[in-house]
Amino acid sequence: MKSIRVLIVDDHEIVREGLQILIGEESGIEVVGTAKDGGEALALIKKQKPDVVPMDIAMPGMDGIEVTKQVLNALPSTRVLILTSYSDDMRLRDAIQAGATGYLLKDVLKADLFNAIRSAAEGKPTLHPDAQQYLMRQVSGADAAPHDQLTPREFNILQLIASGKSNKEIALALNLTEGTVKGYASAIFSKLGVADRTQAALYAVEHGLVKQK
Repeated sequence: MKSIRVLIVDDHEIVREGLQILIGEESGIEVVGTAKDGGEALALIKKQKPDVVPMDIAMPGMDGIEVTKQVLNALPSTRVLILTSYSDDMRLRDAIQAGATGYLLKDVLKADLFNAIRSAAEGKPTLHPDAQQYLMRQVSGADAAPHDQLTPREFNILQLIASGKSNKEIALALNLTEGTVKGYASAIFSKLGVADRTQAALYAVEHGLVKQK
């Protein structure tokens, strides 16, 4: 059986190397290249013509959304699998509109990543559970409260913020990087319409989202 040809795009060298080793060990999947930014990615994708491109969104210069659009315009048979630290609704919506076949967070399990790559190669979509819940909320429409827009992970982080945990403490508790927690916190503030941690904590308390000691 022909191997699935994969080209990894991420601006962090350690992520590229880690994914290359991880994916390279899986039978039936072959890594044909890596790229550190959008420009390099487009050049390599046009040259290598991979089946699936696991790609980050936040990169210097051309972001993953724009790269996705250009890739699919040049090579419609190539599938883009967004692999990111961000679960906010706007990025998810933009990625789907750009034509991404899948949207996963970087905390995805190894087996789920391999399954997503195989599904993408067949043109089948794969969405992280947080992304699925977002789409379900969009379909249900709803006069929802601001906190109903939060993903399960964001809701959990809001509760930890409200309990007085710092970003560092939250990162340790959830096995995330501090930068990832900051990204989640920014998305939470935006969705709740608050300016900072204090206002977010007050919102959580006022709406009964955190248990009182």
